[in-house]
Amino acid sequence: MRHSTFLLIAVLLLPACGNTQDQLLKKADRLHKHILTVDTHCDTPLNLMESDFDLGKRNEKGCVDFPRMAEGGLDAEFFAVFIAQGPRNDTAYQEAHKKALEIFDAIHKNLEKNSSLAELALTPDDALTIKKKKKRAIFIGLENGYPAGKDLRRIREYYDLGARYITLSHSGNNDICDSSTDPKGPENNGLSPFGEQVVKEMNEIGMMVDVSHISDESFFDVIKVSKAPVIASHSSCRCLCSRSRNMTDEMLQSLKANGGVIQICILSNYIKTAEPDPELEAKLDELEKKWGDTKSLTEEQKQQYRSERKDLQNKYKKLATVADVVDHIDHVVQVIGIDYVGIGTDFDGGGGVEGCKSVAEMKNITLELLRRGYSKADIEKIWGGNLMRVFREVERIAGKNNI
Repeated sequence: MRHSTFLLIAVLLLPACGNTQDQLLKKADRLHKHILTVDTHCDTPLNLMESDFDLGKRNEKGCVDFPRMAEGGLDAEFFAVFIAQGPRNDTAYQEAHKKALEIFDAIHKNLEKNSSLAELALTPDDALTIKKKKKRAIFIGLENGYPAGKDLRRIREYYDLGARYITLSHSGNNDICDSSTDPKGPENNGLSPFGEQVVKEMNEIGMMVDVSHISDESFFDVIKVSKAPVIASHSSCRCLCSRSRNMTDEMLQSLKANGGVIQICILSNYIKTAEPDPELEAKLDELEKKWGDTKSLTEEQKQQYRSERKDLQNKYKKLATVADVVDHIDHVVQVIGIDYVGIGTDFDGGGGVEGCKSVAEMKNITLELLRRGYSKADIEKIWGGNLMRVFREVERIAGKNNI
């Protein structure tokens, strides 16, 4: 309550203090030059699977590339190796693993191609060093533990390829844990026995455990099992937007006790409950009928489907705003404090709000934070300080385990 009162007073005093839009822009520019800014989740590697997509060029397609990262003042980005949930048998596991390796390879090759603009980062210190070189730092995360199948050895294999977190599940249950959105409901009632092994292995090797997408029961199981703080790489607050993928205040309190961090997702549907839009729903229904079962599509067809869906949403959908995003940051600060919140956009996976539709507009979030009276120290924590604190602690615990 005290923090929210302070923010209200600060906002009311801004005009009196002479903080014009131009002054705030200059302040935001200075901040982004001096602090490390980190986004913990984007699905841009899906675009890399197209042979002509080059991160080194400013692209009209997609939300993220190196020139626009520079323009928006974003220093570090976690690229997601995303594998959709599929069948759970040996053949499917092998296929999912193969696809994951292809995406890892595409990321590495694009970084090699653009080595003058960006470098792979494996540690927090790497990101700071790369920023000093005036390049973009690219981390990797694996979104969905499904490609590991039931083979614990693959966790270390993904780590060795550069992955520094694993989102334990995605839209469906897998052999690690239950998803928050599986239409069939819970299967393991949280973490499976294999899932417990996965969390312990990640602790052992210094890999962050990502609790975004997993069910509430899975989340609380992870908190019990993990010896290291965890992250929610792209989640928001259920109190403000009632979606099962978002975190309740009880979960936020447990996250604080664990020492972890929630990275606010700026996907509009998880920021603000949308009013019914029959026209958009009808158009989306037509699109689904046109393409049928998307899991059976070729990669090229999937890309076309995603493009058409995004075009429809851009045309008809009323997006949440940057102010709505910062409302979620405010809520986390009020419930558990400034040390436990960050930003994970989900760009190229549906993320984007009015005022921040691509990485080029990231400073608009900083502007809104400044308008609300957040200090430089606060903003530094939100834009990466909190995440890097967790990252370093995960590394420290792993090092302690290996002494």
